[in-house]
Amino acid sequence: MSKRKPKNLNIRKLIKLGSHGGSIVVSLPVSLLTQLGWKEKQKVTVKKINGALVIRDWKKR
Repeated sequence: MSKRKPKNLNIRKLIKLGSHGGSIVVSLPVSLLTQLGWKEKQKVTVKKINGALVIRDWKKR
């Protein structure tokens, strides 16, 4: 059985991280990260602004 990829690559799932449920993670499209010049383990800020989550590079603030 093969896994089907969604037709819209911007649709992502929220996944529980760890056994204690302390964090939820979301995967980001590599193509977007490449366009932004972001790398694995890079630090980012996450804020709620006008009902949306905004993720930014923490160094450029």
